[in-house]
Amino acid sequence: MELDEAFGSVGEFGPSQKRLTAFLVLLQVYVACQSMLIVLVGAVPEYHIDQGEIPTSTEELARHVRFADKFTSIATEWYLIRHEAYKVNLASSLYFSGLLIGNIIFGPLSDKLGRKPVYMSGLFFDVIFGYVTAFAPNYEIFAMSRFIVGIMNGGMSLVSFVLTQEYVGKSFWALTGSLTNLTFAVGIAVYALLGYYIREWRFLAFVSNSPGVFFFLLSFMLPESPRWLYSQGNTAEAEDVLQYLACGNGKERLTIKLKLCAGTMKKNDSASGVLNLVKHPVLRWRTIILMYIWYVCSLVYYGLTFNAGELGGNLYLNVALYGLIEVPAFPLCMFFIEKSWSGRRKTTTFFLIFAGFTCIFTMFLPENSGLFFSPTLLALCGKLTVSAAFNIVYIYTSELYPTVVRNAGLGVCSMTCRFGGVLAPFVPSMKSLHPSVPFMVFGISGVSAGFLTLLLPETLNKPIAESIEDLQSPVCQMLKNKKVNQLEENTYNFKKHLSGEKSSIFW
Repeated sequence: MELDEAFGSVGEFGPSQKRLTAFLVLLQVYVACQSMLIVLVGAVPEYHIDQGEIPTSTEELARHVRFADKFTSIATEWYLIRHEAYKVNLASSLYFSGLLIGNIIFGPLSDKLGRKPVYMSGLFFDVIFGYVTAFAPNYEIFAMSRFIVGIMNGGMSLVSFVLTQEYVGKSFWALTGSLTNLTFAVGIAVYALLGYYIREWRFLAFVSNSPGVFFFLLSFMLPESPRWLYSQGNTAEAEDVLQYLACGNGKERLTIKLKLCAGTMKKNDSASGVLNLVKHPVLRWRTIILMYIWYVCSLVYYGLTFNAGELGGNLYLNVALYGLIEVPAFPLCMFFIEKSWSGRRKTTTFFLIFAGFTCIFTMFLPENSGLFFSPTLLALCGKLTVSAAFNIVYIYTSELYPTVVRNAGLGVCSMTCRFGGVLAPFVPSMKSLHPSVPFMVFGISGVSAGFLTLLLPETLNKPIAESIEDLQSPVCQMLKNKKVNQLEENTYNFKKHLSGEKSSIFW
């Protein structure tokens, strides 16, 4: 039998798959804590320098600076303020640079070596260097460890996401993907709760990293992806994994016999796919627009999250709200993108423009504007809508690319997305120029990306392009659709004519 048919027999989302999915989905709490670590660990409390001239060296700062709040951070321990303040944002950017490298390296490695060994290796080194972060004796080692954690965390989370999808049937991929995104948002709130009770930054980093040990030890019980085994021609091993899933689903007597895999991709398919994105005009402009949209989504998403530490009010409550506000984003976007009057394009445009304007409107709010018109509330609305737009963009992008270059297109867009994450930590620091500058950057970026989305075609209820020729000849595609419709109409009329003749004969 075929693999998808085997999943139908085993159970596409039975009890065994639910346990595996729940484990990997909960891993996102650990991933979120590592991703958002710098928000609290790098927070700068209010401080006072008890001399007229600003000290020019770290030693002088240590003698004359007094921090007000009762929590520690790398800023308070290594006096990363004034001319040294950029180092906090640099550490965050190094983490996102690591994510970029991790996504590039771990994807091909997991395709070649297998999902489980690459995932396990990434998680192991993620935990090790997470502890290096907690016990770093100086800033340089701290920054280096954050860079390596970014590589491991980004690659490991990417492979774990793929594993989550490949344990279940295709019809449940959207569900498992949404659960992953929602759990990551909840993980941000969990990290804020930990930070509220643990005010010493080294202990906070230690506690946030420790769940990784638990996940690593339990990961030995995970089976390899049956889809990867099947794609590599290891049919017997794929059958064993499916048999294991069937036993967990209460189908011990089920016998699974898979057909041999039809074939594998050519080695140069990936390179030729990337070249096609540049070579063909339709794909070239489509890719440029999508790259900018992905970049903006990442910039505004992470920028608003990191800006939680710059807003007034309770730091921990702000961080928690910035995580929990994402929870309703997914059902919200899933409702609109399936409606004929909104679809993918208009919904993405609306969410991006709305996110942009909510950020811009914060410039015009007075300092004491009340709860319902506070900058924090508008920023939360911006985070909600950009999160919804981010969810849609994943779906929309996969539908805009033909099957032959879909992986290449998603890969290029994902790389651009990481550049937005690299720059995002520096945007809140532009507050030193003017308090409204960060929100102006986010606002203009969101509005411009929203309007550029209108240049893309709608994909709702449209056939997915299989080849590049389907994109390059819209007239032929339209004529093809007309012929299909005409054929269906002729068939209907012919059947109606036959039924009429039968009726006349009977009477």
